[in-house]
Amino acid sequence: MKLRHGTFSYLPDLTDDEIAAQVRYALDHDWPVSIEFTDDPHPRNVYWEMWGLPMFDLTEPDGVLTAINECRATFPNRYIRVLAYDASLGRQTTAMSFLVHSPAEEPGFLLTRVEGENRTQRYAVQSYATAQPPGARYP
Repeated sequence: MKLRHGTFSYLPDLTDDEIAAQVRYALDHDWPVSIEFTDDPHPRNVYWEMWGLPMFDLTEPDGVLTAINECRATFPNRYIRVLAYDASLGRQTTAMSFLVHSPAEEPGFLLTRVEGENRTQRYAVQSYATAQPPGARYP
């Protein structure tokens, strides 16, 4: 089972041409683009590591694709995503976010249920990968 995270998550993996088309859409709307990576893809983990700085002055998607490929080469066993920011509302707002790379083997998540007061049910999600220390979570 593949991790479903961000826009396009239920589609097959995007090709580089499809990624370039989405980056072009973001750049045409004046949305700066950044690349982030992590080995803890928990749905509530919104703070991923940045690959370089946000790309504010790009007009072509080639620079983003080059950075994505450098990140893929450096971290082949991490999740990598592209984010586009819309500052038109006067604050940093994520306009688009999608995965561009996933590890070859994804261990999945553990769903635990705890019965609480008055028979209420509470659930927690924990990535199997986080049983290992950071940097060693994916082979």
